[in-house]
Amino acid sequence: MRNMNDILRQAQVMQNKLAKLQQEMAERTYEAASGGGMVKAEVSGKQELRKLTIDPKALEGGDVEMLQDLILAAVNEASRIARESMEREMNAISGGIKLPGMF
Repeated sequence: MRNMNDILRQAQVMQNKLAKLQQEMAERTYEAASGGGMVKAEVSGKQELRKLTIDPKALEGGDVEMLQDLILAAVNEASRIARESMEREMNAISGGIKLPGMF
């Protein structure tokens, strides 16, 4: 039973590390830009949009569809960066084991 107790203790330690990492990641921000920096998006580690900056020059042409595409590109890229960062750090803690519901 000693081995089982060791395994349970190690699982508890890993669970604590993962919970701490999730909290830290939620406080981090990730930024991406599109259109040569005309649109910038900032998301949290939870992939929630925190800030969207649009350069006034992006509005000059009046092309709404282009602006929409730039916004989507910036937000999606920032979210991708946040997600990959979280996965990388989770894998470092879990040894590459995929844990359901973690990311």
